[in-house]
Amino acid sequence: MVIGHWSLVTARDLPLPLQALWYAKQGDWERAHVPIQDEADADSAWVHAHLHRQEGDLSNARYWYKRSGRSPAHIDLDREWEEITKSLLTKVANDGLLNQ
Repeated sequence: MVIGHWSLVTARDLPLPLQALWYAKQGDWERAHVPIQDEADADSAWVHAHLHRQEGDLSNARYWYKRSGRSPAHIDLDREWEEITKSLLTKVANDGLLNQ
């Protein structure tokens, strides 16, 4: 998967919220959801909200958007996925958060 100048080869090298987005993009919603559901940080909550929005569970998505400190998204799911991914990849680049 390529986003701008980022080329992602494996999910396991990424922080958990980005791993979840990677699996979601591959169409593996369960594998994306299971590890993220127990995380309490704002980035994980944002991804969790997106996943519930993707499955059509808008009530649960609203809960997770609130936990993330963000308003519920009203844009296309693919566009939201790109926005979340770009935001989190920027954090990885700035903070050096790749799993070693």
